[in-house]
Amino acid sequence: MTDQALIHFVLAEARLLDELRFDDWLNLFTEDGMYWMPLAHGQTDPKLHASLMYEDKLLLRIRVERLGGARTFSQQPRSRCHHLLQQPTVESRDEAGGVYTTRTAFHYVETRIDEQTLYAGWATHTLLDSAAGLRIKLKRVDLVNCDAAFGSMQLFM
Repeated sequence: MTDQALIHFVLAEARLLDELRFDDWLNLFTEDGMYWMPLAHGQTDPKLHASLMYEDKLLLRIRVERLGGARTFSQQPRSRCHHLLQQPTVESRDEAGGVYTTRTAFHYVETRIDEQTLYAGWATHTLLDSAAGLRIKLKRVDLVNCDAAFGSMQLFM
């Protein structure tokens, strides 16, 4: 797997989110894939410590279905988002196991009606090369201000 293919995957994943193509985005995860947003800098364990989010594919699917629901009044009108990514770097590779790790600094804007919220941080993707192509085993989103009080985050970073 080339670095360019890994970088392209991360950039394409962010574009799916920006285009609100959540079902396509969800299909990028392995069946046991996780989405993790730590609550503390340097947090190493999502199970023994509180997190802003620690969701498996089932919980992600429920969130995606809620976003598209006709009775989801918090999404009328729908929220929109934009990712501004620094070029991802390949942090590690296990060619034999088909496991790769990338890290991407980002600015992320989420907006709905006249409210706009900016987040900044780093996304770490643990990617698995499978028969179906690259898939996300773990997406970890570390916010610069992870220990701040947040309002409702509607979409995915």
